[in-house]
Amino acid sequence: MGIPENVFIVGLMGAGKTSVGKLLAKRLKKQFYDSDLEIERRTGVDISMIFEFEGEQGFRRRETAVIRELSALRNIVLATGGGAVLSAENRELLAKNGAVVYLRAAIKELIRRIQHDKKRPLLETEDRNAKLTELLALRDPLYKEIADIIVDTGRQNPASLTLKLEQELMGLQTKDV
Repeated sequence: MGIPENVFIVGLMGAGKTSVGKLLAKRLKKQFYDSDLEIERRTGVDISMIFEFEGEQGFRRRETAVIRELSALRNIVLATGGGAVLSAENRELLAKNGAVVYLRAAIKELIRRIQHDKKRPLLETEDRNAKLTELLALRDPLYKEIADIIVDTGRQNPASLTLKLEQELMGLQTKDV
């Protein structure tokens, strides 16, 4: 037992993957990565621009390449994009290379958290609630399929979520990677 070498965080946009991931990495003395930010850093443009010029399929190809590379590293915490689990290859890479944490939040809470965020290409729609509900219906089974730990975020702040998550990670059987 002990903290897994790698921790991968999945969940819908607004679930707190980046906020919790940064805090968790700091507490565990691990390197933090965010796959979306890594894609933006490498391309020099934001995700919205990639969606605009390459479509979702082009973005997903880039995402898989980044996850393939980052999941091979050691001693990291990786916050993935919300749709990373749509790829069977991504799910396999995450599941076999570390502990997967699913941060789950109610649609109402997600809406509250991202209400002013204009950098979410999949939410450029009149009815964000309906879109998030649709995304959750599609992705929730995929998150659950690979999750070693599921944490309901509720209205907890990132610091308390991080402490709870650290305790749960300590109780996991370490995976052979």
